[in-house]
Amino acid sequence: MKQNRHMKLQGDIKDRGMVKWQGMMLPEHNQLLRDWYAEDGQDTKPELTADDLELIQEEIETALTRRCEVKLKTWRDHKFQFHRGVIKEVNSAQKLLVFEDPFNEYRIAAREIVGIQTME
Repeated sequence: MKQNRHMKLQGDIKDRGMVKWQGMMLPEHNQLLRDWYAEDGQDTKPELTADDLELIQEEIETALTRRCEVKLKTWRDHKFQFHRGVIKEVNSAQKLLVFEDPFNEYRIAAREIVGIQTME
């Protein structure tokens, strides 16, 4: 007996799954679906208030004077990224934060920082 590779047995019904809908999809529909799936994995940038920015600045200053380890939360390329290390310097002219972890030294733009937490 010849088996159809698209047919699946679901209970008493043989079903072709998504194959039966492929003829109804236009290339425009497929492109819109691909775009929608790509957007689905993206995070929206949180809107920080003046109070939030002030708290972040205070935490950075405290961590810089104490030389304690911090956990930074940044938003870049529509995704949140987490970094852990010690803040070495704050370059206010270029608006950069320089920190290092046990492996390397990194520079992060101040506008990308959305959260900071000291690890004490």
